[in-house]
Amino acid sequence: MEIFNDFSVGLFFMQLVILLVLVGLLAKFAWKPILNAISEREEGIQTALDAAENARKEMQNLQADNDRLLKEARAERDAMMKEAREIKETIIKEAKEEASSEAGKMIENAKATIKQEQQAAIAELKKKVADLSIGIAQKVVKKELASQDDQLKLVEGMLEEVTLN
Repeated sequence: MEIFNDFSVGLFFMQLVILLVLVGLLAKFAWKPILNAISEREEGIQTALDAAENARKEMQNLQADNDRLLKEARAERDAMMKEAREIKETIIKEAKEEASSEAGKMIENAKATIKQEQQAAIAELKKKVADLSIGIAQKVVKKELASQDDQLKLVEGMLEEVTLN
């Protein structure tokens, strides 16, 4: 072992003193700023991570709020559509009922008018029949027909005249 043969105690202590001085200087002037810089960097990274986490949570909250608002809007739209359908059906039902009622009234009025016209026509017909009967009776009496055959022929002739007109 040749390394131990070249070993010098004075050189060893000198190098040890230089090493300790160097470590002391590094500790005083370099390590503290390096450790402070590393610490600040860690804090900056942690702050950025916290901010990112907070932003992620806020985005989730905003997304949840958006979803909730969207659901509420859909529910409100569905309720409005249902209400509109119900109103439409009610209006149609009322219109049908009103139309049916009006149609019933018109039919009743038409029936009443027809009945009145029918009664007027019957009264007119009765009057004409009465006038014809009186006319026939007058002609029969005026002629003072001697035979019954002549009277029947006259009545039948007049009846044919009346039915043709």
